[in-house]
Formats: sequence, structure tokens, C-alpha cells
Amino acid sequence: MFGKKKQSIEVTKLSSLVADNMEVVGDIHFSDGLRVDGKVRGSVQCKEGSKSLLVLSEQGAIHGNVKAYDAVINGVIVGDVEVDHFLELQPNARVSGNISYRQLQMDAGATVEGRLVLIGEASSTSNVVELASSAANG
Repeated sequence: MFGKKKQSIEVTKLSSLVADNMEVVGDIHFSDGLRVDGKVRGSVQCKEGSKSLLVLSEQGAIHGNVKAYDAVINGVIVGDVEVDHFLELQPNARVSGNISYRQLQMDAGATVEGRLVLIGEASSTSNVVELASSAANG
């Protein structure tokens, strides 16, 4: 009644899978939905204009840049992340890189080593959050 209407992830069919016994070396371009349970060494990008969904499970890892419309992350990403609509960082998410997002949900336990940048508003330092691991500060 008093809060804003909560935005959520578009319902999309997960039509592609990188299984937990699989390692992909090279870039992946996808539309619709992609679930990554294995390892990817390369960029993972949605097709321009598609309302894609990337799901990275707790076992999954991506070493490269990521671009998606919606994303649910619970694994490891070493690279920059750009999410055009809604990003959910679940408790086991570990991101080493800058994150650009329009809407963000970050669960307790998720870690980010990089900058959080809000998409869609005029560039301003008030829209940027610097994050670093405690090890880097210690």
C-alpha cells in the first residue's frame, strides 16, 4: 500500500544449458534463457533487444564479461556485468568486476569487488557505489 510496486524478472524459458560437467572456452551469444552450471571462459551476451534471462548456479563460473536483460547470479563471475532490467545476486554470488544495473536485489552473503553503477539516470557520483573485499582493505 505504501511501498513501490516491486519489479521482478520477466518470465522466460530457460532453453539452453551449460551443464556442470562442461567447460566452454569462447564467447556465448544467447536469446531467451541460459542456465550455467558449468564453467565458461569467455563473454556471455544476450542478443541485442531480447528479453533474455541468465541463471548462474552456485556451481557455475564465468570468466569474462556478462550482458543480459535479467540475471540471477549465485556463482562466480570474474568480469564486468551489465544487466538491462533486473539483477538478483543470491547468497553465494561472487562478482569480481563492475556491475551496471537498472534494478538490483542483493542477498546477504553475496560479494562484489568492483563498482555498482545504476543504468538509465544521468551520470552522477551519487549513482556509483565503490565496493572492495575486506582482504583488500586489511
